[in-house]
Amino acid sequence: MCDGERRSSPDRAGIAGEGYDAVNCRHDAARWLGDDLPALEELTGHPVRSQYKLPREPDVWPPADVAVVAPATFNTINQWALGITDKFVVGFVAEAIGKGIPTVTMPCVNAAYVQHTQFDTSVATLRAMGVRVLYGEGGFVPNEPGTGRPERYPWQLALDTAASALSEREADRP
Repeated sequence: MCDGERRSSPDRAGIAGEGYDAVNCRHDAARWLGDDLPALEELTGHPVRSQYKLPREPDVWPPADVAVVAPATFNTINQWALGITDKFVVGFVAEAIGKGIPTVTMPCVNAAYVQHTQFDTSVATLRAMGVRVLYGEGGFVPNEPGTGRPERYPWQLALDTAASALSEREADRP
């Protein structure tokens, strides 16, 4: 799943190498990806979704084994924690929690945004619901406004944590 700017996206080969086969993007992130969407669809064998499907439309994705929301914006983290699901990516992961699908998120926010008290509350809420939130020491550490380096976003940490969450789930199954 993607929720941030195009400048900060994992290598397509890395996604395929990790075995992921569906991509869900926030509507505006899908717009940023533009010409890359057909390549992602070819890579995964499934359409990239950025909007809710209509009830009469078939579900063309396989059931999710794990969900990753990265880079997660300030808005997405807060909407998700509050249960505001007007955006497909937020609705998908809110439902994933209820379905028991291991869920990982890694914010990408600057130090000014995290001064808002709702952000820490939202991170705590998501963690309390079982979401692995990669934020702070050992995860994403906010930068000062205007000093971000999208190429340094720790994608591999999110993918490794998803793999670990999936392994733990598999080990817990009878």
